Amino acid sequence: MNTHFTFFWSKNTTEIIFSGWPGENLGSYMLALIAVFLLSLVVEWLSHARLIEPSSDNNVGDGLRQTLMYATRVGLAYLVMLAVMSFDVGVLLAAIAGCSIGFLVFGRRVFMRSKVVPSNMDQTDLPPLKC
Repeated sequence: MNTHFTFFWSKNTTEIIFSGWPGENLGSYMLALIAVFLLSLVVEWLSHARLIEPSSDNNVGDGLRQTLMYATRVGLAYLVMLAVMSFDVGVLLAAIAGCSIGFLVFGRRVFMRSKVVPSNMDQTDLPPLKC
């Protein structure tokens, strides 16, 4: 097995996140790039999502749901990071594209009808992802 410690680009990447995945098949490599893209997109969606309706009588439940969302986002972000650590340029570009398109779509400014941003628009369920 050949481990790279510098960036390279090859369909013969034998390890992205799991041993032996995607293998040396071009179709598997393309599927792996799509998976990294979608994973990055989901991380960005969770960063901007407003999924929890706060209830005034159940702060513990709201806090637990928010913590579960946070743990999911962090776990998926670490999987993207591990994929990028394969040093494959295609994987890096797929991760950047997923985050960028996710920000474009879920960042709310591109698809808003009004140019005025309501004061509550910046509120999301989770704090910004800062590493």
